Amino acid sequence: MKEKDTDGFFSFSSEKKSRVVPPVLVLFSLCAISFYMGGLFCSTKDQQLLDLELHGTDIKGDGCQSQIKVAEFKECNLTYQDLTPCMDPGRWRKYDKHRMAFRERHCPPLSERMECLIPPPEGYRIPVRWPRSRDECWYRNVPYDWINSEKANQRWMQKKGEKFIFPGGGTMFPNGVGEYLDQMEKLIPGMKDGSVRTALDTGCGVASWGGALLDRGILTMSLAPRDNHEAQVQFALERGIPAILGVIATQRLPFPAAAFDIAHCSRCLIPWTDHGGVNLLEVDRVLRPGGFWVLSGPPVNYQVHWKGWESTEEKQRADLEKIQDLLHRMCYKRYAMKGDIAVWQKPIDDTCYNERSEETEPPICDDSIDPDAAWYVPMRPCIAKLTASFSRIGVGQTPKWPERLNDAPERSNMFSGGSAGAFRQDARLWGNILRQYKALLPDLGSSKIRNVMDMNTKYGGFASALINDPVWVMNVVSSYAVNSLGTVYDRGLIGTINDWCEPFSTYPRTYDLLHVEGLFNAESHRCEMKIVLLEMDRILRPEGYVILRDASYFVHNAQSLGKSMRWKCEKHDVEMPLTENEQLLICQKTFWRSSQEL
Repeated sequence: MKEKDTDGFFSFSSEKKSRVVPPVLVLFSLCAISFYMGGLFCSTKDQQLLDLELHGTDIKGDGCQSQIKVAEFKECNLTYQDLTPCMDPGRWRKYDKHRMAFRERHCPPLSERMECLIPPPEGYRIPVRWPRSRDECWYRNVPYDWINSEKANQRWMQKKGEKFIFPGGGTMFPNGVGEYLDQMEKLIPGMKDGSVRTALDTGCGVASWGGALLDRGILTMSLAPRDNHEAQVQFALERGIPAILGVIATQRLPFPAAAFDIAHCSRCLIPWTDHGGVNLLEVDRVLRPGGFWVLSGPPVNYQVHWKGWESTEEKQRADLEKIQDLLHRMCYKRYAMKGDIAVWQKPIDDTCYNERSEETEPPICDDSIDPDAAWYVPMRPCIAKLTASFSRIGVGQTPKWPERLNDAPERSNMFSGGSAGAFRQDARLWGNILRQYKALLPDLGSSKIRNVMDMNTKYGGFASALINDPVWVMNVVSSYAVNSLGTVYDRGLIGTINDWCEPFSTYPRTYDLLHVEGLFNAESHRCEMKIVLLEMDRILRPEGYVILRDASYFVHNAQSLGKSMRWKCEKHDVEMPLTENEQLLICQKTFWRSSQEL
């Protein structure tokens, strides 16, 4: 109201008091003004919360009952059923083809982001349950035949009726991945005693190597780009095997330094020695001291295979000599070489580095280059040594699996707010929290939930609490939070860095459960809640679940937005709150079909 109107209500002269409006009418007017102003405040606050244009403002509930009504989001066109926004083939022509840079992350600007719901493909069915899913999936869920037809003789996969069958073959193991792993274990005994727990598979195909290692206690991050090998990562995740879209090109992989105990390449055809050896140096960065690099395929055992590789014996011999020379200058030792498999081991300490001459290439990276920095960070042709000395970080030094899961890593003390005590407290806390989750969500712990993502982790406590359930967890650390991901890997878990204002590097419909704790309270000033929730809807499978815990005003608006995305949500009180004014929201994505199918 304008000031002059207010004066009209409340400015009375003493001479006219006898003729004023009766007191009851004055009281009624005051109540009406109070009601109007209160309603105005609530509706303004609700709009602010809905749009999440908070920019750091702490808006409290203050007893206002929001009346938000959000229009239902529209369906995207059916042609977007497999949209990967940051790795979209339709946009590749805009980017440099040199060193495969066009296949890296190139996210569309906010003005081009689609605000619609990604439909499932025609004929989509709820995925086959684990563990059967490792061996079969519904054809209509990933209806791509390129690998089936082009790699038929290598037994990657076969189409039988309404399903794809995965017999466990591969380019370098046509007789089956089991036989291949048996040979590898003979060369690397640490694969059998718990010394090797985390693995990276570059150019993973349909992730048969990573899938088979699960039975041997090794957790693999399978990595492949979106390319002419149609939907490799999508097949892997449909099977219930950990995987992420990515390529070794010009940017660092989104993993911390010293993450993996073993890195593997089976005919992945990466030019390891080009550009100063930068591709192999990136593998070296993410490989733990004392870790193993395994190569099969060109140029290993070229004497037997060179004709089938459409090459010459001389070229393959020269390529192998270049790789061996580069590894020698990087202080690696040839650990084993037999048949089609070659294994090199990274040095366990700095002794060899210190003994190299200053002119040796590749050089040690400058101290200003953080080896853990891994979000849109250019790769450099230098050796990225850890910035601190650790006595329990190398393979053979880290406690064996499963003891390492609950042992406080040295790196738990190396980031702001981290400590061994906080690590142990976090582990106890998530064990108790999980009991409430399972009471409210009985499917958690059953075969209905296999692929899980913790969208905002610190120590990997939620994943650790789930370790005995038939799930695997992608632990995500925000690119804007303290980088605690090294601690997650030290525990024998896997994860990645991501900025949740951007899409995640995966296909649609690839996760059964998304867990998000405290993300919006921490980062709502950077991007709208609806952008994050639409991305969650994209990567969530039909009938998949969301567990969201955050401040009550974020939970309230997530519930409203969830309804607009066809989720079914229920709010709950939190038995063990992690922050003040925290609430719990559990949602299930409904299974709907595109109207274009009808």
